[in-house]
Amino acid sequence: MDNSFIYGKNAIIEALEAGNREFNRILISNTSRSDEKIEKIKELAKSKGIVFQFVGKEKLNQIAQDARHQGVVAQISPVQYIDLDEFIENNSGENTSVVVLDGVEDSHNLGAIIRSCVCAGVKGIILPSRRGVLVNSTVEKTSAGAVNHISIIKVNSIVNAIQRLKEKNYWVIAADNHCEDNYYDIDYTDMNFALVMGAEHAGISKSLIKLADFKVKIPMLTNFNSLNVSNATAIILFESVRQNVSKKRG
Repeated sequence: MDNSFIYGKNAIIEALEAGNREFNRILISNTSRSDEKIEKIKELAKSKGIVFQFVGKEKLNQIAQDARHQGVVAQISPVQYIDLDEFIENNSGENTSVVVLDGVEDSHNLGAIIRSCVCAGVKGIILPSRRGVLVNSTVEKTSAGAVNHISIIKVNSIVNAIQRLKEKNYWVIAADNHCEDNYYDIDYTDMNFALVMGAEHAGISKSLIKLADFKVKIPMLTNFNSLNVSNATAIILFESVRQNVSKKRG
């Protein structure tokens, strides 16, 4: 049985009340809305800022397989998320970088991105609590343990998070293959920056593009589709690494 999930009403209520587990989200069967214990789960989730959503029973059956889920399944994170303000307070030095993911949906992509971030010296990754994948067992495995070496920040609003970073003198860089500037034309060596990467198919939302100080692309030699988001993230991050290493060498 996958230990990244908790199945059943009583087990989830106990975990919520104990407060010693990190929840990604709670999935509730569409047919369980009026259930008394489900209502308690919803109330506890609201009080703790945990996302819950209603799904078809087939989805729960697929996740739980042979386990008795009683119409509710909770996905548990293998890592502890931290608050954005806590991250900013603990990382107030120069040349601090953070990656912001706008709706990345694939666990393998997220794991690969986290691994690249740790190797490139990125201090934190910001994930939306509602839209996109959060850290699960597949992410942990794909990252080769890198999830334990970086701050993972879960926020309710990516827009608000970016605005908060801008208030704290972070420059916002949005990767968008429709813009004109190339990613290597930016000087990454003298600023704190937040690199915003979009979802696998939809890219970055327009509201985030508007907040960006720089909009960059990775130039292509063919008309083939743009790169996988994890590859694109690594390319941009390691340009910042290259620039910083070159600057130190003089």
